[in-house]
Amino acid sequence: MRKHPVDQRTVTREQVVDEVSAQLRRGRRLALVAGHDDETSFRVVYVFLGDAGERAEVSLEVPRDDAWVPSLAGVSYQAGRFERELHDLFGIVAHDHPQPYRLVRHAHWPTGYYPLRSDAVPPNAFDAEAGFPFMEVAGKGVYEIPVGPVHAGLIEPGHFRFSVVGETIVRMYQRLYFVHRGVEKLFIGRSITDGVELAERVSGDTAVGHSLAYLMAVEDALGIEVGQRALVIRALLLECERLYNHVNDLGALANDAGFGIANAHAGRLREKLLRHNAALTGHRLLRGALSVGGAELLAEVDVELIASVAADVAELAAIATGHSLVANRFNTTAVLPTDQAERLGVLGYVARASGVSIDARRDQPFIELGSTFAVVTRDGGDVRARFDVRVDEVAVSARLVADLAARLAGEPSDAPATPPTAGVSAAGLGVVEAWRGTVVHRVELDPAGLVRRLKIVDPSFLTWPALPVALNDVIVPDFPLANKSFNCSYA
Repeated sequence: MRKHPVDQRTVTREQVVDEVSAQLRRGRRLALVAGHDDETSFRVVYVFLGDAGERAEVSLEVPRDDAWVPSLAGVSYQAGRFERELHDLFGIVAHDHPQPYRLVRHAHWPTGYYPLRSDAVPPNAFDAEAGFPFMEVAGKGVYEIPVGPVHAGLIEPGHFRFSVVGETIVRMYQRLYFVHRGVEKLFIGRSITDGVELAERVSGDTAVGHSLAYLMAVEDALGIEVGQRALVIRALLLECERLYNHVNDLGALANDAGFGIANAHAGRLREKLLRHNAALTGHRLLRGALSVGGAELLAEVDVELIASVAADVAELAAIATGHSLVANRFNTTAVLPTDQAERLGVLGYVARASGVSIDARRDQPFIELGSTFAVVTRDGGDVRARFDVRVDEVAVSARLVADLAARLAGEPSDAPATPPTAGVSAAGLGVVEAWRGTVVHRVELDPAGLVRRLKIVDPSFLTWPALPVALNDVIVPDFPLANKSFNCSYA
C-alpha cells in the first residue's frame, strides 16, 4: 500500500492564520478540521491534502476556559464551514466569523449544549424551535417560495428557500442536517473491528467509500501492512460502488427532464449491478467485504456483465442527450463556473464537470491503477456536463473493473495482516475517492486500541454550498433537475 508521509506542525492561535495561509499557497487544500476534547484542553487539527500524495496536519491547542480560535474564513471558504460545525459540536468559537450561526445543530438544541464534549450528556429537554437567519431579498416583484424539509417521494429532508422574481431564482438558501445522526459520537469507545460496520452506514449508498476510508485511517494509525490482493479487491469494490450509483443518477436525471424511458432502462441496468454486488459480497450495497488489513470476495467478478452494462449505458446516454427535450433541459442549466468551484472547494463529479481536475485515485492513491485510469473532466459546469462526466466515468470504471479482475486472478492469497498492537495512542488518516468525491477519515486510538475520536468528511459537506451558486438565474422548475445533478448526501 502506498505510504503518504505527513508534514506535522503545532502552532499557537497567533500563528494559525499564517500557517494555514502558507499551506494553501503550497497548493494544498483544507480537507478536514477536527475538534478534540483532551479533558484539560481542546485541540483543533487542520488536515491538508495536495498532489502526489502530499499531506499536512496543523494542530492547535485551545484552553478549555477560553475556547476560541481566529476564523480562517477569510483565507479559506471551507474553513468557515468547518468552523461553524466546530462551534456546534464543541463550543469552540471562531472569532470574526462572517456567518456566526448554527450549521449542524439546529436551534431547538439547548443553548450551551455541545454534544462532542467529553462531559456532554443527553439534554433533558429541547427548547421550542427558534428562528433561523435566512437572508431576505428585497425588491420589486421579489417573493419567497419555501420548499421542504419534508418532500414528496424518496428524498431526505432539507429546507430550500427561494427568493424569486417571476420564475427566476434570485437567491436560494438551504438549511440542512435535519437527519444529522451524531455518528462520530457513536464511534467513541468502539473497537476498531466494531467500527467497520458503523462506517459502512455513515452514508447508505457509500458503504465501501466510508468503510475503506475508516479502515485506511486505522491501518495508518497502527502501521498495518495491507496485502496486494486486498488492495486490488478494495479498488475493485470502489468502482463497483461508483458504477451502480452513477447508473442510478443518469436515469434519475433523464427522468427529471421528462424522459422517463431512460430511467426505466437505467433501473434495469442498476438492478443487474446490484445483483452482481450481492454475488460478490453477499450484500447488494457491498457491505461486509472489507476488514482490518484485508478484503474478500465470495465470487469471481463477471467482467462480461460489467462490460455489457457499460455499453448499454453509453447507448442509453446517447439516445437521451440526442433528444431535443433532454438537450433543452440539460444544456446551460445550473452552471457552476470553474473559479467558483475552485473557491468553494467542490469535490467529485461536480468539480470535474466544472473543469476542476481533482480525484484522490490520482492525487492520494492507495494502489496504482495504471493507464486504464483517467480523470474525466468537462468545462461546461452545467447539468449536461455533470451528466456527461458520469457517463464517461461509467466507462472508465468498467475498464478498471476488468483490469483489476485480471490482476486479481494473478495475485496469490495475502499473508495474514499483522494484528494491531495496543499500548500507545495513535492517529491515522484515510483518503478515498468515493463515487460522490473524496471521503476523508481521521482517527485517534487510545492505548487500549479503542476509537477515541473519528472525524468524518463526506464530499457533500463541501459540495452543498455550490448548489445555490449554480442556481443563480435558473427558473424554479429546473431546481429538482439541478439538485439531482449535484445529488449531495443529506446524511
